[in-house]
Order: sequence, then C-alpha cells, then structure tokens
Amino acid sequence: MLFERIDYKILNAKQKELFNFQKIAATFADYGYNCIKLADDWQGADFLAYHATKDETLKVQLKSRITINKNKYAGKKIFMAFPHKEVWYVIEHDQLVEKIGRRTTWLLSDSWVKKGGYSSVSINQELLDELVENKLGPVYGTIVETEE
Repeated sequence: MLFERIDYKILNAKQKELFNFQKIAATFADYGYNCIKLADDWQGADFLAYHATKDETLKVQLKSRITINKNKYAGKKIFMAFPHKEVWYVIEHDQLVEKIGRRTTWLLSDSWVKKGGYSSVSINQELLDELVENKLGPVYGTIVETEE
C-alpha cells in the first residue's frame, strides 16, 4: 500500500504539534480561514488564522484539551483551540475564563490560584452548553489526545 496511517504514539513532541495543527487547519479551511503555523509561539500563538474575505486574523494557541493560563494568555486576545468529543472549539482565552468561572469551580483550584493555569480532559454539561457558540466544526480523522 502506498499510504499507511501513522501511529501517533511514535511521533516526537514537535511532530505531534504539527499533526494536530494540520487537523485543525482543515476545519478552519471550511470557514474560509487560511492557517499559518508559527515557529516560535509568537505573542503566545501557535498559528495565525486569517480569513479569505474578511479583514480578520486570529492568534490561536492549540491545545489537546480545554486549557486556561492567566500568566501566558490573559489580556493578549489569544484564541484557545481544543478538541472535545470529535469537535473543535475556538474561543478567546479571557472569554473562556469567564465561562469557566460561571460553570465550574476550576478558578478556585490550587492549580489556577497558585500556578495560574488549569486544564482538563473532561467538560461538564453546563460548560459545554455555554461553549456551543464556540464550536468550530468536526475534527477530521482520529482525535488525538496528548499529554501536557
């Protein structure tokens, strides 16, 4: 066979990041965005997503699960992108923090209070309901969970 699916587990960290970038870039393309991978997390972003017909460019940080970090992303107009149950979610970081504050106790955790960050592989239904407007679209192919 000419093409064989790659085993994600054999990829190194940089290869995993590129793999996941290609997945979300395919979904962004459905909405008229072209994505440019950045080599150095410029201004906190892993990539830029610019629209084909609108004057709009998003700075996007790609995560394998819902993640917030006030030390890295607060006040920077960074969009957080993460998969959950075969769907990509994209939301501006500070808006995500507000929604998390309304629907979870994560902002009371030691992780958030002492270290400034929090991430989770699970999302309660109340938060999912609030994130419905932030669904970008389907994850093409296999969803890839990575350790952070």
